[in-house]
Amino acid sequence: MELRDLLVTPIWLMIIYVMAYVIRPYVTDAVNRKYFFPALTVKVIGALAVGFIYQFYYSGGDTYNYHTHGSRHIWNAIMDAPNGLNLLWNGDNKGLYPYYSRIVFYSDPASYFIVRIAAVFDLFTFSSYSATALLFATVSFSGMWLFFKAFYEQFPHLHRWIALAAFFIPSVFFWGSGLLKDTITLAGVGALMYTIKRMLIDKNFGLGTVLLFLFSAFIIFSIKKYILLCFLPAAILWVYLSNLSRIRSIVSRVLLVPFVIGIIILSGYWAVLKVGESDERYSLSKIPETARITAYDIGFWTGRNAGSTYTLGELDGTFGNMFSKAPQAINVALFRPYLWEVRNPLMFISAIESFVILLFTLYVFFVQRHVFFKMLLDPNVIFCLLFCLTFAFAVGISTYNFGTLSRYRIPMLPFYVMALVLMFNYLKRERKFEELESTE
Repeated sequence: MELRDLLVTPIWLMIIYVMAYVIRPYVTDAVNRKYFFPALTVKVIGALAVGFIYQFYYSGGDTYNYHTHGSRHIWNAIMDAPNGLNLLWNGDNKGLYPYYSRIVFYSDPASYFIVRIAAVFDLFTFSSYSATALLFATVSFSGMWLFFKAFYEQFPHLHRWIALAAFFIPSVFFWGSGLLKDTITLAGVGALMYTIKRMLIDKNFGLGTVLLFLFSAFIIFSIKKYILLCFLPAAILWVYLSNLSRIRSIVSRVLLVPFVIGIIILSGYWAVLKVGESDERYSLSKIPETARITAYDIGFWTGRNAGSTYTLGELDGTFGNMFSKAPQAINVALFRPYLWEVRNPLMFISAIESFVILLFTLYVFFVQRHVFFKMLLDPNVIFCLLFCLTFAFAVGISTYNFGTLSRYRIPMLPFYVMALVLMFNYLKRERKFEELESTE
């Protein structure tokens, strides 16, 4: 915390809320307006809390490496050198060695992408960490508001539950609000999902929608390619099933099913290949080895002192070995740490959240199992579950550290809770129909 934070942050806090007040009438209606400021506020709290946690609990970490040992040096270069702006787009860096040599993540393209975003915000915040973190939180809020709208437009009667899934899951508004990769990718996933719905389901190809789709896909691709590897196949399935469900003729639907399945498989395979083309680590043949290297690095090297390591057994870099651990990986990403695995205060909060999600899951999947397969007819449920299961498998098998996992899993948690909400709502409708039939 510096003097500039105390001076600049309150000003930007006021600017953000004034802008939100002006924008709110254009993006809300009489029902969802009440969630706008509370959702923005928890994002603001999360952004500031991440800074305090990293400063006073971890005594450093990624968020300070992105800013204090990252974007601050770019800001200094821009203030001091005529060509300092070149550090924002990897231009001619001649004479800038004293600046970029101090940037911790300069040689890591994905992390340096976050550094550059922070540096752009620094131009408006005088390189105040807290003020820049608030702008990250605002970006995250914008993306998640689009996530909220995508489901609210389809299920307006579930507005409370959708707001809970989008804005008020503790780990999501905490880890998804600060100056971190996860904040930007969370916003990107929300925006990508909304624009796909607008273009390919609602058939609205407005210029702004198309540009936002391309921009959000580019952001995710630049920071965490594996999110796209999990998201695109599920989104393609969602689009095809949503359009198929609009065909009234049952015969036509049945005849189209084999064709649609073939298109989905080919489209998903093509999307995965394209995502992996630019980075050999994410090509299909390299995925098991990448998972093994990442898991061992996070669990037993970079995160070895965190006191929150877990293991799913030995990884040998083969598909067979990796897929054999799929149930364990999905379980750890969705429902662990268990309460008896808690080793520090932050793990306790994560364990409580995981326990609540586990109870909700058990109720929906097992207590009301007689209508389970009917619930799976909803394209939205299929989309959310497919994305969550593949993503949970990806992060569970490649993390081996509960602390890191609590950050990595946040893009899937809103979708998973949303799937449970939709299934729970289906159960309530079924129960009402049964009660009406029994009174007739």
